Amino acid sequence: MKSILKRKYPFELNDHPLKEGLFAFVIVFLLLFFLQPFGISEYDGNKFLVSLAFGLVTFACCLAMDYLIEVPLHKHVQTWRIWHQALTVFLEILVIGMCNFLMACFLFQYPMELSACLEMVYFTIVIGLIFTVLSTSISYHQYMRKQLDALLGKTTKEQEGIQINIHDHRVRGNDLSLPLNDLLYIEAQKNNVAVYFVSEGKLSRNEIQTTLASVLNDLKDYPNIFQCHRSFVVNLNSITSAKGNSNGYTLELGGGLATVPVSRSFVPKLKSFVI
Repeated sequence: MKSILKRKYPFELNDHPLKEGLFAFVIVFLLLFFLQPFGISEYDGNKFLVSLAFGLVTFACCLAMDYLIEVPLHKHVQTWRIWHQALTVFLEILVIGMCNFLMACFLFQYPMELSACLEMVYFTIVIGLIFTVLSTSISYHQYMRKQLDALLGKTTKEQEGIQINIHDHRVRGNDLSLPLNDLLYIEAQKNNVAVYFVSEGKLSRNEIQTTLASVLNDLKDYPNIFQCHRSFVVNLNSITSAKGNSNGYTLELGGGLATVPVSRSFVPKLKSFVI
């Protein structure tokens, strides 16, 4: 958990605060206007304006937290990490909860009692923790997927219809021919290599008598063929996720059809993506 919180978080400065504030405004307004929780359904006044007021308070809180705290803090923090993002999101939710509580007390004439305030803080913390985890993790993994494609230079569309040949060195051996985009990975096994590929949506395997060095030579014209381990070669186009740390990674291929290791000596090519 500690290592995850220390990972670099992709903070995009361009118009990020305004978009986040508008999104929060819309969500709060729609939830309050259509569901009418927290006594809004019993309110005698204009429910549209009340919902709009809470939405505007939420919008103002988002902008204030972003422009006054998150953006300046980001400029002074050399590496913005997951724990920075999670903390600012959580604090933002607390501020929104407190301001909306004060708004409710003003509109509905609730008494400003300590017990009511503590109850509000308790529920805000519970909801805030859940939302913080979901929001931070979802946006982080969405970014990571985009970064994986960009980092590895996927060329799936460009290589549609391209056939590759892997030569079998046995006297009567049969060379393996298959579409490049169907190849998942190749594993060295003593005097042979095992070629794993997708066939009719399933993982298939074909064993050929050759060496991994010979296979790399056969496929030298394809930049998406990447040796990630002394015993493994992968098709970068087939990678769907990467997990691990500076000691090594595990690559998921074909949407979960297979996984292969990335040894420490090959980590630098993925290091900027996962740290």
